Amino acid sequence: VQLVQSGGGLVQAGGSLRLSCQVSRSISSFAVMAWYRQFPGNQRGFVADITKDGTTKYGDSVKGRFTISKDTDQNTVFLQMNSLKPEDTAVYYCTVSVWSDMAEGYWGQGTQVTVSS
Repeated sequence: VQLVQSGGGLVQAGGSLRLSCQVSRSISSFAVMAWYRQFPGNQRGFVADITKDGTTKYGDSVKGRFTISKDTDQNTVFLQMNSLKPEDTAVYYCTVSVWSDMAEGYWGQGTQVTVSS
């Protein structure tokens, strides 16, 4: 399974970006699809996830600003990021798993998001 990410870049604080994650297999076959981010020198941290039935969950720092969604026909997972802050600067990764606990997940290549103040 391959995950190809797109949509990162540089944006000013308060701006918006949308990340995309194209999956090479039907996303209907996965229990959970998620976005994580990694700050320099740190482990990857949870951003948001969406289950097969469309239930979503968000990390506290992005609630109300980020929205995760999926397009089953396109086998693509999205992360709409609004009201971006400099502290959102990180490498963002998408991941999918057939297990609800995200075990043995497949990962995208990562995409840099930089928010300038």
